[in-house]
Amino acid sequence: MGGAGATRCSRRPVRRWWLGGKMAAVSLRLGDLVWGKLGRYPPWPGKIVNPPKDLKKPRGKKCFFVKFFGTEDHAWIKVEQLKPYHAHKEEMIKINKGKRFQQAVDAVEEFLRRAKGKDQDLTIPESSTVKGMMAGPMAAFKWQPTASEPVKDADPHFHHFLLSQTEKPAVCYQAITKKLKICEEETGSTSIQAADSTAVNGSITPTDKKIGFLGLGLMGSGIVSNLLKMGHTVTVWNRTAEKCDLFIQEGARLGRTPAEVVSTCDITFACVSDPKAAKDVIVSRGGRFLEAPVSGNQQLSNDGMLVILAAGDRGLYEDCSSCFQAMGKTSFFLGEVGNAAKMMLIVNMVQGSFMATIAEGLTLAQVTGQSQQTLLDILNQGQLASIFLDQKCQNILQGNFKPDFYLKYIQKDLRLAIALGDAVNHPTPMAAAANEVYKRAKALDQSDNDMSAVYRAYIH
Repeated sequence: MGGAGATRCSRRPVRRWWLGGKMAAVSLRLGDLVWGKLGRYPPWPGKIVNPPKDLKKPRGKKCFFVKFFGTEDHAWIKVEQLKPYHAHKEEMIKINKGKRFQQAVDAVEEFLRRAKGKDQDLTIPESSTVKGMMAGPMAAFKWQPTASEPVKDADPHFHHFLLSQTEKPAVCYQAITKKLKICEEETGSTSIQAADSTAVNGSITPTDKKIGFLGLGLMGSGIVSNLLKMGHTVTVWNRTAEKCDLFIQEGARLGRTPAEVVSTCDITFACVSDPKAAKDVIVSRGGRFLEAPVSGNQQLSNDGMLVILAAGDRGLYEDCSSCFQAMGKTSFFLGEVGNAAKMMLIVNMVQGSFMATIAEGLTLAQVTGQSQQTLLDILNQGQLASIFLDQKCQNILQGNFKPDFYLKYIQKDLRLAIALGDAVNHPTPMAAAANEVYKRAKALDQSDNDMSAVYRAYIH
């Protein structure tokens, strides 16, 4: 992963940062103007400043805390990824083009002009907090949990993203939709898809809105990584603060509390287990709400290939389009709040039932003297062939049940899907049967293993 909010304006390939990959030793110090670079992204003008005293310095190689011009972003940058501003200005201007890059250079020049007549210190005071670094427009609602009200870890798969939006005018959507295909279906749903596998080739035009993200668990970490890679400005918070460190090094900002993230960001993504409770909290405070559970697993999250199911505020869905492109291969707008949650339960009901059937087939092959590997080979050559089928069967054959989708969560979704059917007097006998097998697996202490560990319910 990589990328900093400061470099979000350029998605095209850039030339090598250093000739031969290295640079001669340069003495840098506090207050110096520099060109800083993160990962594969282009260099950006900034100034070496004092970090807040409560922000830990990354371990390992020597680095400086840099404030970037034109974005108000901050990041720890390794010394070998820094160049003196004046000595390399012409070189950097030749390499990089773009409106925002030019605005950043103009900001440096304006700073230098003002500094001639008056000393100007961009150093962050040691008494400042990260909250001061992220000062900005207040959100349309304020969520102020006390220190005694920690936000619980959310279900790392069944994501209901809660999104808040400030009341300031939205940026022009035209630039974003140039990269999209909008497809209206007979059902009234809308699908937003990346036109050219944008999560892979990096052609996304990121929104100018400030993005907040609460929760860096199994799925959240991959999502935030892809938001940063595609140039979004992201502020992160996690109950275990150490999980934020890697993302801060890669250009994210740190939120000290969920309330701080919400108050400083235009759109906030949060993982919650109860969408109704989340909706009540936000709407009652003047925000806009969009539920957006995702279909996929940890690997798909890391690869930016999730499927997002969204329902709620249509305008907010459109505002989130570049975020959805970064984290997924497609997204669907399904109308009013509740539709996405129902659709996700149905999807997971089908997936959970299929997984139980796979496990049942493999155990039946074993007890009848058939080769499980041969069964997999046959299935992989037929109409059922899929990455899901192959991966889950490989888990079983190798006895490797490292969680990619927790068994306890697929069982929970089966239970909720059955309840959904009961509410409308619709039979769900297949899901009910699969649910019993998963309950048996949970009794065998398989809750925190991958859903493929349901296999063990058949062999014990």
